[in-house]
This record gives sequence, structure tokens and C-alpha cells, in this order.
Amino acid sequence: MAGQVKAAPTFALTPSSERTPTAQNYLTNADFNWLNQYLPDTYEKEFERYGNRTISSFLRMVGAEMPTNSDLIKWAEQGRLHTKYTQVGCLAAVAAPQVSFQVNDVLDPTAAAQVIRVGQTLVVVKNDGSGSNKAVVSAVDNTGGGRGEFTADFYEAAGFTGGTGVNNADVTVFIYGSEFRKGTAGMQGSLESNDFIFENKPIIIKDTYNVSGSDMAQIGWIEITTEDGASGYLWYLKSEHETRLRFDDFLETAMIEAVPAETNSGAAAILGSAAGAADPGAGSDGIFYSVQQRGNIWDGGNPTVLADFDNVISRLDKQGAIEENVLFVDRQFAFDIDDMLAAQNSYGAGGTSYGLFDNDQEMALNLGFTGFRRGYDFYKSDWKYLNDPTMRGGLPTGAGSGRVNGLLVPAGSTSVYDQILGKNAKRPFLHVRYRASETEDRRYKTWITGSAGGAATSDVDNMQVNFLSERAVCTLGANNFFIFQE
Repeated sequence: MAGQVKAAPTFALTPSSERTPTAQNYLTNADFNWLNQYLPDTYEKEFERYGNRTISSFLRMVGAEMPTNSDLIKWAEQGRLHTKYTQVGCLAAVAAPQVSFQVNDVLDPTAAAQVIRVGQTLVVVKNDGSGSNKAVVSAVDNTGGGRGEFTADFYEAAGFTGGTGVNNADVTVFIYGSEFRKGTAGMQGSLESNDFIFENKPIIIKDTYNVSGSDMAQIGWIEITTEDGASGYLWYLKSEHETRLRFDDFLETAMIEAVPAETNSGAAAILGSAAGAADPGAGSDGIFYSVQQRGNIWDGGNPTVLADFDNVISRLDKQGAIEENVLFVDRQFAFDIDDMLAAQNSYGAGGTSYGLFDNDQEMALNLGFTGFRRGYDFYKSDWKYLNDPTMRGGLPTGAGSGRVNGLLVPAGSTSVYDQILGKNAKRPFLHVRYRASETEDRRYKTWITGSAGGAATSDVDNMQVNFLSERAVCTLGANNFFIFQE
């Protein structure tokens, strides 16, 4: 029978950080009775049983940080260069050399910007797949009730047979060029470029640590250690440094998970601006939210065979076609990719093949892959945030669980207009904007208040360490991203 991981003993999820000292944080006489005549043999240094507990690093690998001095960040992204309409109705149902069409404003959201002009040549394809034609536009009428109508004269003598009805979606058309008779006037009308404008707003992230002056002067017998190098025998150092590490993680996870507050929501009510101030709204567009709204979504399980990735690649072809991409995945998705690639070996089903690349029986067998190429380059990287059991790791599966198994991020940068520099600049697809000016830098603020630990700001016998940042993430070209979710 198949083996399984037993439910007990399990991994601990109880946080070690508490508001007050507890038996879980400090050793008591019940653990070691110091009045006993027998001295216990103690290990002074803490054992790091969970290894490196921090989960931030994703944005440091794929992004950058830049200042902003506004409550609102706006950027423009290019629209398509060429024109195609997929919901076009036929106004005539006869086989004729000339047929009138209507770009359907009900079925096609781009109909309001209908840009077909007289003299342009079209490819006309029936949406039921039954035929296609080439045509030249002989007349255009954009005044008929807001609908874009045009007349097409076909190059084929047999003409075209279509459906009827102003709200039909009979054909797809796209412009491939133009043709004019000798001695005629030029193209009538010109086209203006149309950008897509996106925006985001920074959010304020805070944390604090408080310790009394007496506890600062109390030494312990345990030598503490943290991921950022804190060491010594003062327990408050551990708590202060772990607060800092937790805040560092939140700076990244808040940019990943943030969502805008919906109108009339509870968050919108309590996070709105103070009276008299301009209200930019609560929440922010995090990476997951931006990709779910403007990017590509794979759901219903991980892609596990090449045919699945072919569907992903087909969608990328229709987007920006970025040559290199990085897949940040959880452990199961990483295994699925490894198994898919291993299955491409013709000897994979019957055992391990030897000989290529000196892969003999004496060496350790590498069953993992760092990437592959199929039309595009895909590099695979484990994402600790998706594996950590105290964060997204181990979330339940299901259509409504919101579980995310991976994120495809295009590598490289794109050109945008930077309002701070006043010119076009290269920016990573993902980057963080933090609030800053000549007098206030809110990228990562930390300050100490109280009357202990070197502070002298009040008569309270404590030290309070404060942390603050105000930032937002900009997801440029979200149409080039893929999110893999349930």
C-alpha cells in the first residue's frame, strides 16, 4: 500500500512571541530546580530548530525600490498596435461581392473605438470556422446609434454569406493593410495612440516593541540568537530583533497580498483618511490582486504535462511574449514540474538512464530541474512564502480556498515615464514605491521612545522601538504574469 506522512507528531504553529512572559518563553523551577544539589548539564545557546524563519526575498530578487512623493501613483501602459474585432455582426445574408458589417458595441467592448477606415484591407473569418475572405473597405459609418458600421468589398467573386442581426457575433475581422486606385486621394482620418492608465496607492505599515527598563537590566542564562545576528544573554534583544525580522517580512507580504477595500466595506470605514483630508481609499493593489485582475490565471490544479504548459505558452504568445520567465512555486508544484521533465526521458518509465553527462551509477542522482525551454525560457525557483506553514504553506485546497501554488514573473524591465525623474526610465516589471521627500523618508523608519536604552523622550521607565513604512507595489505589464491557483 502507498505510504503517507502521519498526522502526529505535527509541526508547531504556536507563535513564540507573546505579550507577557509565559512558560513557553522562559524556563521555570519546574524545568530545572536550582535548589537541588545536583547541577544539570545545560546547553546555553538556543537551538535553531526551524532554521531561517524569515520568508522575505522575493521582491529583492525580482524588483527594485524607488521613492514617490504622492498619495497616488499612476503609470501608462501601451495598447495594442494593430486592430482586431471579434464580435462583428453581418447586416446582409446574401452571397454578394459587397456586405455591410457592424462592430457590435454590445458584445465587443472595443466597439466604441472602432478605427476601420476606407481603403483598408481586412481578413474576415466566420466565427463558426466555416470560411474566410479578404476584403477592402469602401464605406464607413460611425454615426449609426454609436455603432461602428463599415462596408466591405470582397476580393473573391463568390462573395460572402453571413448571418443577420445587429447584435450578432458572426465574424472576426482584422486589418492587414490598405489598397487604393491610381490617382485617388490619400487615407482619410488619422489615429491617435491610446494608452491604458493604471494607478495604485501606498499603505502605511507599522509595528512596535516595548520593554521595561528593569527587564533590560536582567540577564538570562540562555544565549539567544536570531537570523540577523543578534546574540548575547539579554532576552529583550531577542524579542526586539524578532519584531524587526517580522516587520521586514510584512513589508514584502503586504505588497504581495494587499487588496483595495470595496465601497461600503468595514475596512473602508475604519481606514479612510482623517476629516478634511483627501481620501485615497483604503487598501492597495498587491501583486496577487493585480495579476488576478489584469493578468492570466491557471486554476483547477497545477499544469503537470507539456500540453498544459503549451496552453500557458499559447496565452503568453498573445501577451507580451517575454523571452525569459521565472516560476516561483510551492513544493508540490516544483515536484510536478520535475516529474513532467523527467518523463521526457525515453528511459524514464523503466528506470534511470546512464551515460549522458557522466551520469553513472556512482554519482548521486539529481531528480530536480532548475528550468526548461519550450518556446520560452522558464526558470524554476522554490518560493518559501508558499511553503511556510505559518503563511500560505499548508492552506486547504478547494475552489474557494484562495490557495496560490505559483506565480510566473517575466524577467527583465520595461520603459515607463517616471514623474520624479521627469523622463522615461527602465523599471522592473515589479517594483516598490515608498513615500519620500527632502525632509521625510518613509522607506524604513525606526525610532526609540521612553527613558531606557539611551532614549530620553518621556518619563516612562521603558524603551519602545517603533517601525514604520509607507509603500506600494507597481505591477507593470500584469498581462505578462501568470498566477497558478485553485
